[in-house]
Amino acid sequence: MGLARAVGLLLGVAADGAFGDPRRGHPVAGFGRVAGRVERLLYRDDKLAGVVFTALLTGGAVGLGAAIDRRTRAHPLLRTATTAAATWIVLGGRSLAVQGAAMGRELDAGEVAAARERLPHLCGRDPSRLDAEGLARAVVESVAENTSDAVVAPLLWGAVAGVPGLLGYRAANTLDAMVGYRNARYRRFGWASARLDDVMNLLPARLAAALTVAGAPVVGGSYRGAWQAWHQDAAAHPSPNAGRVEAAFAGALEVRLGGRTVYAHGVEERPVLGEGRAPDAGHVTRAVELSRVVGAMATALAAVLAVFRSR
Repeated sequence: MGLARAVGLLLGVAADGAFGDPRRGHPVAGFGRVAGRVERLLYRDDKLAGVVFTALLTGGAVGLGAAIDRRTRAHPLLRTATTAAATWIVLGGRSLAVQGAAMGRELDAGEVAAARERLPHLCGRDPSRLDAEGLARAVVESVAENTSDAVVAPLLWGAVAGVPGLLGYRAANTLDAMVGYRNARYRRFGWASARLDDVMNLLPARLAAALTVAGAPVVGGSYRGAWQAWHQDAAAHPSPNAGRVEAAFAGALEVRLGGRTVYAHGVEERPVLGEGRAPDAGHVTRAVELSRVVGAMATALAAVLAVFRSR
């Protein structure tokens, strides 16, 4: 079954590259709507309610994946097809690259207003307070983090755990994006979702950072700078995972990331990652190219891991 899983992962990556996210009826959006309804039913300002919320929804996603795996155990072609479909559903590589590249073109043309309108497609920061330099920094950081969250992590979980891993990871990551904030409403209720997402990304984020080091020369970047920034600066980042890949991207592109970051839920002072100048439109374009390289290497690694995992 390892070969069926590997081929399914490759086909899913190909579907994401060719078609991107489904335009209508995206299952992840549907999961988000269900999660919103469950939140309204279960919300209490305490951790236990958040644990129940997270366990119910993530467990449901894993259970669905396990049921699919059981039904396809004796049918390699069907398992390949379901793995491909699940991979396509949970990946976000093409959308990330399309939006990031468009941001690079708009910033290069000086179309700051258009770039501000597009930024919410990539991250949850307040674009109205960002100039061209701030927008470029936001895009590079978001491309780096989402390369790990939307590409490397789902592929790794798919290689190790098949459809249950793919669906379970995307469920946990979606819940973190919905309730994993340290604000008054979600500090306790969202705690379980945020911690689960942290745990599930511990290895993928470090793999993404390592692949960034390896892929940096392909886009004219510095593998030495990526390695140094990853090991010297990442630990100061408030996230145990995002800081690793953001630091690696900063070092690879020889730019400086971090600083004051304004979100809808509040303001954070982020540590400085990397050395050099602030990123500009050219660095945004190179960050997208580096993301594609990392995604390609992660795809190959996941396929190999899927084959050897079954043995």
